[in-house]
Amino acid sequence: MGAVVANDLKTKGIKAIEDALLGQLEAPVTVRGQVKYVVMNQQQYQYLRECELEAALAESKADLAGGRFVKETVAQHIKRLKQMNKSA
Repeated sequence: MGAVVANDLKTKGIKAIEDALLGQLEAPVTVRGQVKYVVMNQQQYQYLRECELEAALAESKADLAGGRFVKETVAQHIKRLKQMNKSA
């Protein structure tokens, strides 16, 4: 996997990222030999966000189907949150 070296970002700018993304969806950015960041194009980022949202929706639907939810008023919800914060 082609990595972007932080020094290349200083000297080449965005071209270093464009070059690293040729032929791959994501590229690590290394700082002093350690991977610190990952860059990707907007389409890949959007795809990953959609996957996260789909996973969250599936989890919510499973919770509803499994009865893992609380039905309460706003006042009850705030009271429950305050109690949770006290015990934390």
